[in-house]
Amino acid sequence: MYLPDSLKRRLSALAERTHRSEAELIRSAVEHLVEGDASAPPVELAVPGRLVGVGVGPGSADLLTVRALRALRRADVVLAPSTDLSAVGRAEAIVRDAAPDVVVERMTFAMTPDLEARRAALDAAAARTVELLEAGDEVAFITLGDPNLYSTFSSVADGVRERRPHTTVLTVPGVMAFQDLATRAGVVLADDQQTFVVLPANEAEVSEPGGRVAELLADAGCTLVLYKGGRRIEAIAERLEEMGRLEGATFGELLGMPGERVGPVSSVADRPASYLSAVIVPAKR
Repeated sequence: MYLPDSLKRRLSALAERTHRSEAELIRSAVEHLVEGDASAPPVELAVPGRLVGVGVGPGSADLLTVRALRALRRADVVLAPSTDLSAVGRAEAIVRDAAPDVVVERMTFAMTPDLEARRAALDAAAARTVELLEAGDEVAFITLGDPNLYSTFSSVADGVRERRPHTTVLTVPGVMAFQDLATRAGVVLADDQQTFVVLPANEAEVSEPGGRVAELLADAGCTLVLYKGGRRIEAIAERLEEMGRLEGATFGELLGMPGERVGPVSSVADRPASYLSAVIVPAKR
């Protein structure tokens, strides 16, 4: 049986990840094809040159979906963002806990206001990803939360498409931090008579009396979620109190991670908070 080198390499990697022999994997695939046994799903094989953004959730390993696990174990290479190649990033930590058999390759990202540094890091990440795709690998890129909302993956995918326009890009959805926080705090995010808005607090005009946040808070039927506002938590609390929306507002940071904290915004406004945080201001019922 002739197998191209790229397929041999992926078959070998799959055998190692699943602790099965290559012969067993080939036999399983052939049996499924010939017999059409619906009760025995075929082994998922990587697709050469495909990029998959995988959402790993906010922090708890048990919130990593079955689809995400399949994507991670199917991929030839799993890429993980990190602020330093010697440091375990948040997304990698989740994968380590949920799937210790999955090996990741770290990519350095600049999490600073320096646009040039951030652009250089993204360019390097896109170039490395294209190199792997051109070698015939299926590449999975892991990201906190969901790859389609406030995620570095979208920027990496754009860079890959610029360099390799024919690349197939897929995403695997992940649980968002505000969903986990709502569950922990027993907060209903919205019903069919209410509106629901998510904003990044670093872009929202938290301190502006007539700004976007104030406008949304003035609508009692609107639930507002503010993301990544740990450094502005004091200003957020002040704005909520001015608008009569402080009561019932919930804060959460580092959910499912060491240092996790969940509680009323009023109880944390005078303390330092993490970048990985969320505030839920529920609509008045």
